Amino acid sequence: MTGREDHDPPLSGMRVLDLTTGPMTAVGRLLADLGAQITVVTGLSATRAVQPDDLDVVINRHGLPSTAVDPGSAADRHRWAGLLAGHDILIEDTAPGSPDEAALAVHDIQRAHPELVILSISDFGRDNDFRGWQATTPVLHALSSALSRSGVPGRVPLVPPGRQLPYQVAAAQAAALVTAVYLDRLRTGRGDLIDFSVLDGAMQTLDPPFGTAGTAAAGVAVSAQERNWAAERQRYPIVGCADGYVRICLLSKRQWRGMFEWMGRPAEFADPKFDRLRERFGSPTLLPSIERFARDKTRAELEAQGRRHGVPTAAVLTVAEALQTDQVRERGFVREVDTATGVRIPVPVGVVEIDGHRASTLTAPPTETAPMTAAPRLAARARRDEGLPLEGIRVLDLGVIVVGSDTGRIFGDLGADVVKIENSAFPDGLRGNLASISQTYAAGHRNKRSIGIDLRSADGRALAHRLVADADVVLTNFKPGVAETLGMDHRTLHAINPGIVVVDSSAFGPTGPWAERLGYGPLVRSAAGFTDQWVYPGEGHLHCDTVTVYPDHVCARVGALAALALLLRRERTGTGGAASIAQSEVMLSHLAGQIAETALGRAPVPDAAWGVFPSAGTDAWVAVTVRDDTDWQALCAVLARPDLAGDAALATRAGRSAARSRIDRIVADWTAQRSPAEAMTVLQAAGVPAGAVLRAAQLPDWDYYRQRRAFREELHPLWTTPFVMENVQVHSDRIADPPLRQAPLLGEQTRELAAELLGLDDAQISDLLARGVLESVQPAESGRVGV
Repeated sequence: MTGREDHDPPLSGMRVLDLTTGPMTAVGRLLADLGAQITVVTGLSATRAVQPDDLDVVINRHGLPSTAVDPGSAADRHRWAGLLAGHDILIEDTAPGSPDEAALAVHDIQRAHPELVILSISDFGRDNDFRGWQATTPVLHALSSALSRSGVPGRVPLVPPGRQLPYQVAAAQAAALVTAVYLDRLRTGRGDLIDFSVLDGAMQTLDPPFGTAGTAAAGVAVSAQERNWAAERQRYPIVGCADGYVRICLLSKRQWRGMFEWMGRPAEFADPKFDRLRERFGSPTLLPSIERFARDKTRAELEAQGRRHGVPTAAVLTVAEALQTDQVRERGFVREVDTATGVRIPVPVGVVEIDGHRASTLTAPPTETAPMTAAPRLAARARRDEGLPLEGIRVLDLGVIVVGSDTGRIFGDLGADVVKIENSAFPDGLRGNLASISQTYAAGHRNKRSIGIDLRSADGRALAHRLVADADVVLTNFKPGVAETLGMDHRTLHAINPGIVVVDSSAFGPTGPWAERLGYGPLVRSAAGFTDQWVYPGEGHLHCDTVTVYPDHVCARVGALAALALLLRRERTGTGGAASIAQSEVMLSHLAGQIAETALGRAPVPDAAWGVFPSAGTDAWVAVTVRDDTDWQALCAVLARPDLAGDAALATRAGRSAARSRIDRIVADWTAQRSPAEAMTVLQAAGVPAGAVLRAAQLPDWDYYRQRRAFREELHPLWTTPFVMENVQVHSDRIADPPLRQAPLLGEQTRELAAELLGLDDAQISDLLARGVLESVQPAESGRVGV
């Protein structure tokens, strides 16, 4: 990375009024780091105020200018109208049904300022029967189904680490969506009002049950997975060693062969059947043998030996250890800053690199930039008039597995023409096989067309470069060095098309001593300090981050945001650019508040009745969370326990924390007599945030998700029965639901695209197909498969 003075933050010229006060201040932080001019507005909320000791908010607000508006002052009301007229985006998170919501009156604002893009954030959205419900981190985990897949079967589900993790990932989704709508506003002159639900964002972006799943799932969609800790340990085994734990990856035949050689070719596992993933997963003796093999070696030794043998291996680090790695230090990801309150804390320095420069207000403080008034390059593009903001934009998608599929899918869902470039020699691991389409592949590659090109050949690269000449965005997440070998790196493509935007995602970033490490999500979680924390209290040996694909989906949103930001800059400058996202840094940014607390020696005091409690039924649970004294009194009323409500010793959080065991038993006795749905409904009606621990299969039938049109059934031509996938991405006045274009077979549209985009005739296409430069698999060549 560089600190070049010529760095041009891509969102310069975007003017944002930010009224948020809680964890969703993370949206403004993401936009500010990319160059948006954020003005924090205070005084308009009578019932919500920024807590000065909330370090997450302090970090999100660091360095951003603010202005106070007094709604009781005629002069300030006039000034507020001027602020609205002079800005592009308004972000607000008033509570639905509250006096603040009524006083702000965003619909009146929209009518008065139709060019304004309004991002209206709430826990459950504002267009449904659940609009008055309230969320917290455990509640969001429960209602998104992520909690049902965390922990050991038979025990209480384990809330993942990261006290604001669902909000952090939802913020990335919100930032990407509002930027897409803003780009469209520059093309059309019309603003919009986005009704953004944090629960929707958390469900779609953390560990989506009906989204794409990793290759370790062995073809089983997340929606079909249950807590099975013993089986899941086989996917990315964590084994003890001389100084802690390491996690290894044995998914491919090559990786297994490397492990076999590393262990000294034990005769017990010499049978070629162990080349098969299912055989290894089903072996009762393989994992114990690996554990014995690793027991006397250090983490550093195992990492080094694993690399030599081609076995991806990562030490399970604490957060403190992760921050002290050479990778984090050399990339300068954390910097100490002085806050407005005079406290010095460590903060992440942005999660996106633009043109090799860390995009951050800490490296490039916001400056006054002329506002953008139009997008002349894109405004001239033809549109299909389907009500989608990215119509007319073409994306070449070379991405693979989860983060690769989702980044392109976001563009496709929002109307871009996404062309997936593939090759049968190196197919996307999500496919399953070339003659069919897995459910997880269908979820991640809908609304795309596929062209089969052999990029290893000179003729294939020449064809791809012709596609690049008329494209807007290229998405990649190859192993380090592969894009350059294939001639699809930014430097090569910029020479072909100076306006091209290239986005790359990798495990640890493009620079530093770990740049070439393989980047499987579970290994990244281990190296970033998440795995070490994903344990039951006092049971540090029982690592439980098993069934999850975090951080792939959120990194896809960050990548999409970066691409959109660079497209906006291209409208100002005529030149594209390159963006890089390090998945490990995105994860560490989600722990920013915790990192700062640790540095200051602070230990948060938990309230009682904050956790997951048993309910009536088999493996049935409900998350209950008391945030403050008001929630406590409401909970006591639900429990019909005036004695607790009147107990002076329990009137404060500290007092309740000291009595936590007793209070939790009382709450558990109450929840155990009710179904999760009943307990949740009664508590929410009283104002206490609560959520049933829903399994994936329950989500499509829950009224909330039905009312939000969150899912849809699809019958793919290659399947005999329909399956469920996500539906709506943007709830707004103007944006339509995603198109219904189904995921393609490898090269299914090769002939169509070669003629349409490359101008080739039938004879030329047939010749290229015969020579293997182009490839195409057609539906007629394969039969339907069942779920």
